[in-house]
Amino acid sequence: MARVSIGLKIKQVADASGVTTATLRYYEQIGLLPEPLRTPAGYRLYDERTLDRLAFIARAKQLGCSLDEITDLATAWDGGQCAPIQEQLRELVAGKIEAAQHQIAELTTFTDELRQASAVLERRRPDGACDADCGCVSAPNTAAAPAPTGRAVVLSSKPVTAAAPVIACTLSAGSMKGRIDEWHALLDHVAQRERIDDGVRSVFVASVPMGELMRLVAAEQDCCQFFRFAITVDARGVALEVRAPADARSILESMFGAAS
Repeated sequence: MARVSIGLKIKQVADASGVTTATLRYYEQIGLLPEPLRTPAGYRLYDERTLDRLAFIARAKQLGCSLDEITDLATAWDGGQCAPIQEQLRELVAGKIEAAQHQIAELTTFTDELRQASAVLERRRPDGACDADCGCVSAPNTAAAPAPTGRAVVLSSKPVTAAAPVIACTLSAGSMKGRIDEWHALLDHVAQRERIDDGVRSVFVASVPMGELMRLVAAEQDCCQFFRFAITVDARGVALEVRAPADARSILESMFGAAS
Protein backbone atom coordinates (compact mmCIF):
# COMPACT_ATOMS: atom_id res chain seq x y z
CA MET A 1 0.00 0.00 0.00
CA ALA A 2 1.42 3.40 -0.93
CA ARG A 3 1.91 5.72 2.05
CA VAL A 4 1.43 9.47 2.09
CA SER A 5 2.54 12.01 4.66
CA ILE A 6 0.92 12.82 8.01
CA GLY A 7 -2.04 15.19 7.82
CA LEU A 8 -4.05 13.13 5.36
CA LYS A 9 -7.33 14.40 4.07
CA ILE A 10 -10.28 12.07 3.81
CA LYS A 11 -9.95 11.65 0.02
CA GLN A 12 -6.28 10.75 0.39
CA VAL A 13 -7.14 8.08 2.96
CA ALA A 14 -9.91 6.77 0.72
CA ASP A 15 -7.59 6.56 -2.28
CA ALA A 16 -4.80 4.89 -0.31
CA SER A 17 -7.03 2.35 1.46
CA GLY A 18 -9.69 1.64 -1.14
CA VAL A 19 -12.41 2.55 1.36
CA THR A 20 -14.98 5.11 0.27
CA THR A 21 -15.28 8.43 2.07
CA ALA A 22 -18.85 7.55 3.07
CA THR A 23 -17.58 4.33 4.68
CA LEU A 24 -14.85 6.22 6.52
CA ARG A 25 -17.46 8.58 8.00
CA TYR A 26 -19.61 5.59 8.96
CA TYR A 27 -16.66 3.87 10.66
CA GLU A 28 -16.16 7.02 12.72
CA GLN A 29 -19.84 7.07 13.70
CA ILE A 30 -19.78 3.48 15.02
CA GLY A 31 -16.40 3.80 16.72
CA LEU A 32 -14.29 1.69 14.36
CA LEU A 33 -12.16 4.75 13.61
CA PRO A 34 -11.28 7.34 16.25
CA GLU A 35 -12.51 10.87 15.76
CA PRO A 36 -9.93 12.59 13.53
CA LEU A 37 -8.37 15.96 14.05
CA ARG A 38 -9.90 18.86 12.16
CA THR A 39 -8.48 21.88 10.39
CA PRO A 40 -9.74 25.34 11.37
CA ALA A 41 -12.06 25.05 8.38
CA GLY A 42 -13.48 21.78 9.72
CA TYR A 43 -11.81 19.34 7.33
CA ARG A 44 -10.81 15.95 8.71
CA LEU A 45 -7.12 15.15 9.12
CA TYR A 46 -5.83 11.59 9.55
CA ASP A 47 -2.42 10.10 10.22
CA GLU A 48 -0.78 6.98 8.76
CA ARG A 49 -1.97 4.82 11.65
CA THR A 50 -5.44 5.19 10.15
CA LEU A 51 -4.25 3.29 7.07
CA ASP A 52 -2.90 0.47 9.25
CA ARG A 53 -6.19 0.32 11.13
CA LEU A 54 -8.18 0.21 7.88
CA ALA A 55 -5.99 -2.63 6.60
CA PHE A 56 -6.74 -4.51 9.84
CA ILE A 57 -10.48 -3.87 9.45
CA ALA A 58 -10.38 -5.06 5.84
CA ARG A 59 -8.59 -8.26 6.87
CA ALA A 60 -11.14 -8.97 9.60
CA LYS A 61 -13.99 -8.44 7.12
CA GLN A 62 -12.23 -10.81 4.70
CA LEU A 63 -12.31 -13.45 7.45
CA GLY A 64 -16.07 -13.01 7.77
CA CYS A 65 -16.10 -10.89 10.93
CA SER A 66 -19.12 -8.67 11.50
CA LEU A 67 -18.74 -4.98 12.29
CA ASP A 68 -19.67 -5.69 15.92
CA GLU A 69 -16.93 -8.33 16.10
CA ILE A 70 -14.45 -5.96 14.46
CA THR A 71 -15.37 -3.25 16.97
CA ASP A 72 -14.41 -5.65 19.78
CA LEU A 73 -11.19 -6.53 17.95
CA ALA A 74 -10.39 -2.84 17.60
CA THR A 75 -10.10 -2.60 21.37
CA ALA A 76 -7.31 -5.18 21.26
CA TRP A 77 -5.81 -3.38 18.26
CA ASP A 78 -5.58 -0.17 20.29
CA GLY A 79 -3.37 -2.00 22.80
CA GLY A 80 -0.59 -2.19 20.21
CA GLN A 81 0.20 -5.87 20.91
CA CYS A 82 -0.36 -8.61 18.34
CA ALA A 83 -0.89 -11.55 20.74
CA PRO A 84 -4.32 -10.47 22.10
CA ILE A 85 -5.52 -9.68 18.57
CA GLN A 86 -4.40 -13.08 17.30
CA GLU A 87 -6.08 -14.85 20.21
CA GLN A 88 -9.43 -13.18 19.54
CA LEU A 89 -9.12 -13.78 15.80
CA ARG A 90 -8.31 -17.47 16.35
CA GLU A 91 -11.47 -17.91 18.43
CA LEU A 92 -13.60 -16.07 15.88
CA VAL A 93 -12.14 -17.99 12.93
CA ALA A 94 -12.66 -21.33 14.70
CA GLY A 95 -16.32 -20.48 15.20
CA LYS A 96 -16.70 -19.44 11.59
CA ILE A 97 -15.08 -22.67 10.38
CA GLU A 98 -17.63 -24.67 12.39
CA ALA A 99 -20.48 -22.54 11.04
CA ALA A 100 -19.22 -22.97 7.47
CA GLN A 101 -18.98 -26.75 7.95
CA HIS A 102 -22.60 -26.84 9.11
CA GLN A 103 -23.60 -24.79 6.06
CA ILE A 104 -21.77 -27.20 3.74
CA ALA A 105 -23.60 -30.14 5.31
CA GLU A 106 -26.95 -28.37 5.05
CA LEU A 107 -26.31 -27.40 1.43
CA THR A 108 -25.32 -30.97 0.60
CA THR A 109 -28.62 -32.18 2.05
CA PHE A 110 -30.57 -29.42 0.30
CA THR A 111 -28.92 -30.28 -3.03
CA ASP A 112 -30.14 -33.86 -2.73
CA GLU A 113 -33.66 -32.63 -1.87
CA LEU A 114 -33.61 -30.46 -5.00
CA ARG A 115 -32.51 -33.43 -7.12
CA GLN A 116 -35.40 -35.47 -5.77
CA ALA A 117 -37.81 -32.60 -6.46
CA SER A 118 -36.48 -32.32 -10.02
CA ALA A 119 -37.07 -36.03 -10.58
CA VAL A 120 -40.64 -35.73 -9.31
CA LEU A 121 -41.36 -32.72 -11.51
CA GLU A 122 -40.17 -34.65 -14.55
CA ARG A 123 -42.04 -37.84 -13.73
CA ARG A 124 -45.64 -36.55 -13.72
CA ARG A 125 -47.08 -33.75 -15.89
CA PRO A 126 -50.87 -33.52 -15.47
CA ASP A 127 -52.94 -32.19 -18.39
CA GLY A 128 -55.21 -30.26 -16.05
CA ALA A 129 -54.72 -28.67 -12.64
CA CYS A 130 -51.93 -29.53 -10.25
CA ASP A 131 -52.52 -32.56 -8.07
CA ALA A 132 -50.95 -34.18 -5.01
CA ASP A 133 -48.28 -35.99 -7.06
CA CYS A 134 -47.13 -33.38 -9.59
CA GLY A 135 -44.61 -31.81 -7.21
CA CYS A 136 -45.78 -28.21 -7.70
CA VAL A 137 -47.81 -27.82 -4.51
CA SER A 138 -46.21 -30.25 -2.08
CA ALA A 139 -43.85 -33.19 -1.85
CA PRO A 140 -45.38 -36.34 -3.36
CA ASN A 141 -46.89 -38.93 -1.06
CA THR A 142 -44.76 -41.86 0.06
CA ALA A 143 -46.35 -44.30 -2.35
CA ALA A 144 -45.58 -42.11 -5.35
CA ALA A 145 -42.12 -40.98 -4.22
CA PRO A 146 -38.92 -42.72 -5.28
CA ALA A 147 -37.42 -45.18 -2.83
CA PRO A 148 -35.34 -43.21 -0.29
CA THR A 149 -32.58 -45.81 0.07
CA GLY A 150 -30.18 -47.57 -2.22
CA ARG A 151 -29.61 -44.57 -4.49
CA ALA A 152 -26.22 -42.93 -4.43
CA VAL A 153 -26.22 -39.15 -4.10
CA VAL A 154 -23.10 -37.82 -5.83
CA LEU A 155 -21.25 -35.40 -3.55
CA SER A 156 -18.49 -34.33 -5.94
CA SER A 157 -18.77 -32.52 -9.26
CA LYS A 158 -15.59 -34.12 -10.63
CA PRO A 159 -16.22 -36.89 -13.18
CA VAL A 160 -15.55 -40.39 -11.86
CA THR A 161 -12.93 -42.44 -13.67
CA ALA A 162 -12.65 -46.21 -13.60
CA ALA A 163 -9.86 -46.05 -11.00
CA ALA A 164 -11.42 -43.34 -8.83
CA PRO A 165 -13.65 -44.11 -5.82
CA VAL A 166 -17.23 -42.91 -6.18
CA ILE A 167 -17.73 -39.92 -3.90
CA ALA A 168 -21.39 -40.54 -3.16
CA CYS A 169 -23.79 -41.29 -0.31
CA THR A 170 -26.71 -43.72 -0.42
CA LEU A 171 -28.68 -42.03 2.38
CA SER A 172 -31.86 -40.10 1.69
CA ALA A 173 -31.86 -36.35 2.34
CA GLY A 174 -33.68 -36.70 5.66
CA SER A 175 -31.45 -39.55 6.84
CA MET A 176 -28.32 -37.64 5.78
CA LYS A 177 -29.29 -34.67 7.95
CA GLY A 178 -29.93 -36.98 10.91
CA ARG A 179 -26.58 -38.71 10.43
CA ILE A 180 -24.74 -35.39 10.33
CA ASP A 181 -26.43 -34.33 13.57
CA GLU A 182 -25.38 -37.63 15.20
CA TRP A 183 -21.76 -37.11 14.16
CA HIS A 184 -21.72 -33.54 15.42
CA ALA A 185 -23.10 -34.67 18.80
CA LEU A 186 -20.41 -37.35 19.06
CA LEU A 187 -17.64 -35.01 17.91
CA ASP A 188 -18.44 -32.68 20.80
CA HIS A 189 -16.28 -35.16 22.76
CA VAL A 190 -13.19 -34.38 20.65
CA ALA A 191 -10.30 -32.90 22.63
CA GLN A 192 -8.08 -32.13 19.62
CA ARG A 193 -7.67 -32.80 15.92
CA GLU A 194 -4.46 -33.63 14.10
CA ARG A 195 -3.70 -33.68 10.39
CA ILE A 196 -2.75 -37.08 8.98
CA ASP A 197 -2.07 -38.28 5.45
CA ASP A 198 -5.30 -37.87 3.42
CA GLY A 199 -7.38 -36.94 6.43
CA VAL A 200 -7.78 -35.99 10.07
CA ARG A 201 -7.24 -37.74 13.42
CA SER A 202 -9.70 -36.79 16.19
CA VAL A 203 -8.64 -37.56 19.76
CA PHE A 204 -11.57 -37.97 22.16
CA VAL A 205 -11.94 -37.22 25.85
CA ALA A 206 -12.41 -40.21 28.16
CA SER A 207 -16.21 -39.75 28.27
CA VAL A 208 -16.73 -40.56 24.56
CA PRO A 209 -19.44 -43.24 24.15
CA MET A 210 -17.50 -46.02 22.43
CA GLY A 211 -20.61 -47.91 21.39
CA GLU A 212 -21.98 -44.88 19.58
CA LEU A 213 -18.62 -44.24 17.94
CA MET A 214 -18.41 -47.79 16.57
CA ARG A 215 -22.06 -47.72 15.47
CA LEU A 216 -21.62 -44.50 13.51
CA VAL A 217 -18.37 -45.66 11.91
CA ALA A 218 -20.04 -48.87 10.72
CA ALA A 219 -23.09 -46.98 9.44
CA GLU A 220 -20.99 -44.36 7.66
CA GLN A 221 -18.77 -46.96 6.01
CA ASP A 222 -21.90 -48.61 4.65
CA CYS A 223 -23.32 -45.48 2.98
CA CYS A 224 -20.14 -43.51 2.14
CA GLN A 225 -17.56 -46.05 1.06
CA PHE A 226 -15.08 -43.44 -0.12
CA PHE A 227 -14.26 -42.77 3.56
CA ARG A 228 -11.68 -44.95 5.34
CA PHE A 229 -11.99 -45.23 9.11
CA ALA A 230 -9.72 -46.48 11.88
CA ILE A 231 -10.43 -46.37 15.63
CA THR A 232 -7.20 -46.40 17.63
CA VAL A 233 -6.59 -46.80 21.36
CA ASP A 234 -3.17 -46.04 22.81
CA ALA A 235 -1.45 -43.96 25.49
CA ARG A 236 -2.89 -40.81 23.92
CA GLY A 237 -6.45 -42.10 24.33
CA VAL A 238 -9.22 -43.10 21.94
CA ALA A 239 -9.00 -41.57 18.48
CA LEU A 240 -10.81 -41.76 15.16
CA GLU A 241 -8.80 -41.51 11.95
CA VAL A 242 -10.78 -40.64 8.84
CA ARG A 243 -9.23 -40.57 5.37
CA ALA A 244 -10.72 -39.69 2.00
CA PRO A 245 -9.63 -38.90 -1.58
CA ALA A 246 -8.47 -35.34 -2.24
CA ASP A 247 -11.72 -34.51 -4.06
CA ALA A 248 -13.67 -35.38 -0.92
CA ARG A 249 -11.51 -33.42 1.52
CA SER A 250 -14.07 -30.62 1.96
CA ILE A 251 -16.77 -33.23 2.66
CA LEU A 252 -14.51 -34.92 5.23
CA GLU A 253 -13.86 -31.64 7.02
CA SER A 254 -17.55 -30.67 6.97
CA MET A 255 -18.40 -33.97 8.65
CA PHE A 256 -15.47 -34.52 11.01
CA GLY A 257 -13.79 -31.14 11.38
CA ALA A 258 -10.49 -29.76 10.17
CA ALA A 259 -7.16 -30.29 11.89
CA SER A 260 -6.09 -27.29 13.94
